[in-house]
Amino acid sequence: MSVGWKIPFGVTKDGLETTRHHYSYITTKCNGHRHGTWWIYQCCVALDCYCKKVSDEVPFLADLKPSGKYVMEDLHKIGGTPAVLRYLLELGFLDADCLTVTGKTLAENLKSCPPLSEGQEIIRPFDNPIKKTGHLQVLRGNLAPDGSVAKITGKEGLYFSGPALVFEGEESMMKAIAEDPMSFKGKVVVIRGEGPKGGPGMPEMLTPTSAIMGAGLGKEGGPIGLVRNGDVITIDVKERRIDVEVADEEMEQRRKTWSPPPYKATSGVLYKYIKNVQSAARGCVTDE
Repeated sequence: MSVGWKIPFGVTKDGLETTRHHYSYITTKCNGHRHGTWWIYQCCVALDCYCKKVSDEVPFLADLKPSGKYVMEDLHKIGGTPAVLRYLLELGFLDADCLTVTGKTLAENLKSCPPLSEGQEIIRPFDNPIKKTGHLQVLRGNLAPDGSVAKITGKEGLYFSGPALVFEGEESMMKAIAEDPMSFKGKVVVIRGEGPKGGPGMPEMLTPTSAIMGAGLGKEGGPIGLVRNGDVITIDVKERRIDVEVADEEMEQRRKTWSPPPYKATSGVLYKYIKNVQSAARGCVTDE
């Protein structure tokens, strides 16, 4: 504030690219993409937020939970984010001249930061990554025409096809799996009503370990809202596709007879939010 820096003047394409690269190297969470789309739309930066290029070129280096062995506290002990940034900068994977919130370049900020602790095993060498490509992949298809973000750590395979098991909210899913866990085997679990309008907001799906964060807008009659139990859903990471095997004519017929579930709020701030919020693909903005 003292130097007059304000959003969006400090948020640039280079800065968002640097953030995206750093995020892809060390984390398995989708949050960066969710928040990143907001920054992109809010700051009018021309950037492909779905980052196919980054996912193809950036290896996954950090052995961190939930897919790995260590936690963020362990990363902090070996130097934390500054040390990781310095490591990536020295390898030439970050823009040294990228301006930061301090008013200095990335290289200037990291000049005095110590390197990663010698002998540490949390951040892998670039030539021996945990996974050669990025762990976050964007899938599109008739189930997510605006895109969905999939967390692919390498343990779950690259292709899955199975009948849909649909739940209207996380609580009903958790109750069902507690009562009959074997009924979930071989199924594609669809949890509806937890998006920007349905939540309202986008609560974490860590408990049911949801692998796909879609932008289907089930509350608005989007594809995810039209899926029925037993519909075959195919997730193909190599082709970056997520499709439901239902004919377009049938989906259109379902759309005509579909009626939206009631909003979780009918007055006040949450109701105003529900009525104005855009899809996750547009950063959940409310001012359009």
